[in-house]
Amino acid sequence: MRELATFAGGCFWCMVEPFDERPGIYQVISGYTGGHVEEPTYEQVVSEQTGHVEAVQIEFDPRIMSYEELLSTFWQQIDPTDASGQFHDRGESYRTAIFYHDAKQKEMAEKSKQQLAESGKFSRPIVTEILPAQPFYPAEESHQYYYKKQAFHYKMYKKGSGRELFINEHWQPKHDSNLKEQLSSLAYHVTKENGTEPPFANQYWNNEEEGIYVDIISGEVLFSSTDKYDAGCGWPSFTKPIDSYYVTEHLDLSHGMRRMEVRSKHSDAHLGHVFPDGPKEAGGLRYCINSAALRFIPKREMEREGYGHYLFLFTDKE
Repeated sequence: MRELATFAGGCFWCMVEPFDERPGIYQVISGYTGGHVEEPTYEQVVSEQTGHVEAVQIEFDPRIMSYEELLSTFWQQIDPTDASGQFHDRGESYRTAIFYHDAKQKEMAEKSKQQLAESGKFSRPIVTEILPAQPFYPAEESHQYYYKKQAFHYKMYKKGSGRELFINEHWQPKHDSNLKEQLSSLAYHVTKENGTEPPFANQYWNNEEEGIYVDIISGEVLFSSTDKYDAGCGWPSFTKPIDSYYVTEHLDLSHGMRRMEVRSKHSDAHLGHVFPDGPKEAGGLRYCINSAALRFIPKREMEREGYGHYLFLFTDKE
């Protein structure tokens, strides 16, 4: 099953990475839509003479990646209160919009916009438009997957444009002051004090049951038993997260070592570290994770606990 989602969020370079390489996403194409000129070029669009906006069109499997999840990701990339562009990019071609492809998408988009307006996250009105999908014209090849092709320049641009700072300021996790009472002393030490539990003496290092591992604080889905393996290190080890969008990586120079720390995006919990010594046939990475940062949900209980949409992990999708 394949469906389309089309979003305009300012510079399309910055709207590919948040969606790309996530479960259920087939491709993310940068392009132009909403205007009156057929087959426009980049130069025509940024001249503000065609009526088009820079946008991305996402081909996805709604059984795996829901449209609601795509909408949530979209809002977290933009300033929805700016009707004149995005960050340092000004003009009509950089305005934000959700282009719906059917009545159901329109209803979900309007609902998500209303929820954001009522959340109080922004003091100014939400001005992002919700419009019917129009012809979409792929951009020039040099613009496709720019975040991969020109990784250094992309990172500098995202930071220099002000987008990165805005996202961090408005979507960074809020810390719960009661966490110390809600978590065990070990779980709090690991997740909020960057601690490490003992190897071979933790809850999940040798767990072989089918299921998923979620953030012990937020319930956010992190890892699957389908990617778990015995690395011989004494901690739960995985070749990859279920959805890399929800796992962040940070350079860790503590204890006289140079490591890549892994944290949970929503709760900002310390999870563990990722190392380049994993199984080569599975990508070569080893996510070495503390059991105390996780809660395991057996496959048989996933539906009851509200994680039924992740059962695709245990079925043959071909």
